[in-house]
Amino acid sequence: MIITTPANIVNEEVTWNKNKTIVSKTDTFGTILYANDVFSEASEYSTLELIGEPHNIIRHPDMPKVAFKLLWEALKRGENFHAIVKNLTKTGKYYWVITDFTIDKDESGNVTGYTARRKSVPKSVVDKIEPLYKTLLDIEKNKSEKVSEMYFNAYLNEEIGKSYDEFVVDLFEEESKKEKKILDKAKRIKGLQWFFFSEYE
Repeated sequence: MIITTPANIVNEEVTWNKNKTIVSKTDTFGTILYANDVFSEASEYSTLELIGEPHNIIRHPDMPKVAFKLLWEALKRGENFHAIVKNLTKTGKYYWVITDFTIDKDESGNVTGYTARRKSVPKSVVDKIEPLYKTLLDIEKNKSEKVSEMYFNAYLNEEIGKSYDEFVVDLFEEESKKEKKILDKAKRIKGLQWFFFSEYE
């Protein structure tokens, strides 16, 4: 099994094409059956290395376990699920994504596996969710996973008023819109600069 150990971890974001979508398929046990080229690029593993491995090969130790517990509980209930995840690459770097999970079924309606599509998230999303994940991780380490889960559920109910899935989707959409406005403004300014100064070039 190919696993990047914590000793290899570096606090550096991997370079990958954030305009593209990472796609992977697993069986019901989380074993990778398919990985597209973007997955290989972001994770720094070749497709050959990824196929047949458990999907937690890219699990970053900065991620609280309760997030994955909620994920698997939702999938086992037959529900699609969204999560914001910090992943670990082969060389110990990281990349943040929002994941949309869908459930694969055969003609008889039996669950055969899961398809995950991942997109890059704005830095503002990371800035908001990373402190929460750190708190959950600290509780897991100093108390227990159960206490971390209890805190997380209370936080979502009392402070957010949403499920984790709703919280993730709303946060991603809200911050993506803000980022788009900033980029659009930058493009307009650049366009005006070209309009006013192009004759002097």
